[in-house]
Amino acid sequence: MFPKPHPSLPPNTLEYESLPMVKPTGFREYDARWLFEEEINLMGMQALGMGVGTLMHERGIRPDIAVGHDFRGYSASIKMAVVNGLLASGVNVHDIGLALSPMAYFAQFALDVPAVAMITASHNDNGWTGVKMGIDRPMTFGPDEMGRLKEIVLEAAFDLRGGGSYRFVDGFPDVYIKDLTDRPKLKRPIKVVAACGNGTAGAFAPKILEALGADVIPLDAELDHTFPRYNPNPEDMKMLHALRDQVLESGAEVGLGFDGDGDRCGVVDNEGEEIFADKVGVMLARDISALHPGSQFVVDVKSTGLFNTDPVLKANGARTDYFKTGHSYIKRRVNELEAIVGFEKSGHYFFNAPIGRGYDDGLVSAIAILDMLDRNPGKTMADLRRDLPKTWGSPTMSPKCADEIKYDVVERVVSKFRQMKDGGEPIAGRAITDLITVNGVRVVTDDGTWGLVRASSNKPELVVVVESPASEERLHEMFKAVDGVLRENPEVGEYNQTI
Repeated sequence: MFPKPHPSLPPNTLEYESLPMVKPTGFREYDARWLFEEEINLMGMQALGMGVGTLMHERGIRPDIAVGHDFRGYSASIKMAVVNGLLASGVNVHDIGLALSPMAYFAQFALDVPAVAMITASHNDNGWTGVKMGIDRPMTFGPDEMGRLKEIVLEAAFDLRGGGSYRFVDGFPDVYIKDLTDRPKLKRPIKVVAACGNGTAGAFAPKILEALGADVIPLDAELDHTFPRYNPNPEDMKMLHALRDQVLESGAEVGLGFDGDGDRCGVVDNEGEEIFADKVGVMLARDISALHPGSQFVVDVKSTGLFNTDPVLKANGARTDYFKTGHSYIKRRVNELEAIVGFEKSGHYFFNAPIGRGYDDGLVSAIAILDMLDRNPGKTMADLRRDLPKTWGSPTMSPKCADEIKYDVVERVVSKFRQMKDGGEPIAGRAITDLITVNGVRVVTDDGTWGLVRASSNKPELVVVVESPASEERLHEMFKAVDGVLRENPEVGEYNQTI
């Protein structure tokens, strides 16, 4: 009998080395994330692997799984602990080694296996670890699977039938690279800065873009899991500013920034302007809907309102569905609606056939951006940005809020905004015309200005985003008003960044 995991154990003790530790809050809506050694130990990761294998048997999934790990000092060890758990539960493991998350998703198709477990902390700071999992390609776990997995692991309700097998898939990165580059080259050598933040993408992104015919200037592409300059996160202003500086210095046509596990791509244009991922999504939607009139798109609730109001998208007959933030949610919605692309403000883009396979891949996103520039030789990236109707938007801002209380706080905020709307009370001096509550609350005023509050799905934080099509002043007024409502809750801490 494998022992039940403990929610906490004192480090540097016999118990810590003899028992599994798994903090329950690490099971999030669609990912599993923990601070390694503080919230989970290696035996806890082994229990997670046993849980995934047990869930596969429970759901009648063929017991074959692709596993990979990102470039962290501890990820390979964690992966092998998870592999041990999978083997004990009778699963055949196909280990692709060091990988990007989309490379692991691709492995499900290339190796014809139904399941995936990618060991990655994504863009989180060092110290964090986690697993992105799926048993129904190209989808990853949603709340149903995560809830059941949590029950199995915390109750140690494992099916340890044994009989699993292990094989290392040698040279798999070459298979992934060939899949992305086996296509016509760009018509001209577009000059691009590829920023990797010393994360996993540094091993793959420059090579792939060069193979497509781009003139690539690598930035922080050397692998270094201490992340000496900044966290590899294309929503982080430090990374975007470094990318901007290199674009301006080199005269590049575009700057592309990849996160720690390579499933997201951030963009800086040729004038050094940092374009938020939802605006890049509108630019790509214009390009794609011109090629495929009547295209269906999916976007998350953090994204710009332009997807509904842009005249070019309207003229192309494009339709857009706003849905819950989160890579698993948008991925599923893209699949349900047979949308051609799903866009998240965080930079997760989900290209479906004929462009992709439905999962998020920062390299596929980068290639789509280069193809857009290739199809518009008379326009720069800045020209394409200026072609969009003007709006003023914030970056994603995240005030601290403990995992144990953040959803309660969001419920209180939703309730407050409902009371305001029902009572005819304005926000930031304007009437409330709509409340979108599919994921937290997006409060919209009569001039189109809006503010969003939701709970982060993978960190002890809230998420705040504001946008105004009216003026920068209105943007700041809305942020001040939304923050005022948040400050009625003493559990809400300081922001990571503000406007």
